[in-house]
Amino acid sequence: MSYSLIFTLAFAAALVAGLIVKFWLASRQVRHVAQHRGAVPAAFTQTITLAAHQKAADYTIAKARFGLVEMAWSATLLLGWTLLGGLDLLNKLLLAWIGGGMAQQLALLAAFAAIGGLLELPFTLWQTFRLEERFGFNKMTWKLWLVDTLKSTLLGAVIGLPIAALILWLMGAAGQLWWLWAWGAWMGFNLLLMLIYPTFIAPLFNKFKPLDDPTLKERVTALMKRCGFAAKGLFVMDGSTRSAHANAYFTGFGASKRVVFYDTLLRQLNAGEVEAVLAHELGHFKHRHIVKRLVAMFALSLAGFALLGWVSTQVWFYTGLGVQPNMTAPNSALALLLFMVAVPVFGFFVAPLPARLSRKHEFEADAYAVAQTSGADLSAALLKLYQDNASTLTPDPVFVKFYYSHPPASERLARMT
Repeated sequence: MSYSLIFTLAFAAALVAGLIVKFWLASRQVRHVAQHRGAVPAAFTQTITLAAHQKAADYTIAKARFGLVEMAWSATLLLGWTLLGGLDLLNKLLLAWIGGGMAQQLALLAAFAAIGGLLELPFTLWQTFRLEERFGFNKMTWKLWLVDTLKSTLLGAVIGLPIAALILWLMGAAGQLWWLWAWGAWMGFNLLLMLIYPTFIAPLFNKFKPLDDPTLKERVTALMKRCGFAAKGLFVMDGSTRSAHANAYFTGFGASKRVVFYDTLLRQLNAGEVEAVLAHELGHFKHRHIVKRLVAMFALSLAGFALLGWVSTQVWFYTGLGVQPNMTAPNSALALLLFMVAVPVFGFFVAPLPARLSRKHEFEADAYAVAQTSGADLSAALLKLYQDNASTLTPDPVFVKFYYSHPPASERLARMT
């Protein structure tokens, strides 16, 4: 049996097994939430109404069912691009039209992204204008959606094409260790994005204004001083122009760090609760979760580039995924695309590990917030956010262990009492 056939069978088996597990987990989630829809859990009867609990259940079930359809469509597209020859056909068409070289490789990356985006567009529109609209979360108009889409596309081209060109050039010109140089370029690019995102990219999509509530500003400033956190400013973002969901976060890197509150968050929570939510976010900073995740990203990306450096030289990697490698033109763009679509198929089965680590970090951040502010305020804030975001209080335990990056409300609140 050839290596190509072995890889084809391994890819197909991983894809099918992943789909089976995903459908099983989604079915468990739908069934478990539906079974507990009729009554508010005992721990929340004094704080959550039955109507709010049932809305959260219905929203969760609707998202899960929509996810099943989207999942099936994504798997179909993946097969179409790979084993059914879609990427191979696109590559040959562009070779015949443009010829080999950098232009053809960049065109292949751009065409793949554009065609994939168009094929997934109906699901994006349905989620925004039907699913989110149905439950009262969508605030985006068609005009705003179109403007955002155009901005995202142009930004993706302006930012993405140069770094793609650099990596493709390194793949062809930097020798056998090109992957090490490409990894360095990729990491530098990501760090640069973290630096410029708050001041140059985010304002292209949202309006940010300085926090002007003097009482809240004083409390938040005192909290950050206690926590040893320095930020360039406190800002309020107009999240309500797009969604009713609420959040707070800090963003940026080094001197560009900003604390950002959604305007929807400030409308829903009182000053003490906002302070507690920010203390939770600062808990991530204090426990160096962001640094740890960056280090993990650096290590995983290094391993990924090293693996790409090897498989890009193996003919079976291309033919096993339904693509005939070019004989007279570079295969760098083909290798990048095939690697990007194949890794998630195999990587799905280790997804519970980072999810578990993320939940551990959330517990640590909660504990830090309780130590710095009021546990009662944090509990009240979380309950309001769970209710306003229609997050179910009764998720399936297995689904939680596999997917949830944040612990369920019952587990988080139990540790605060």
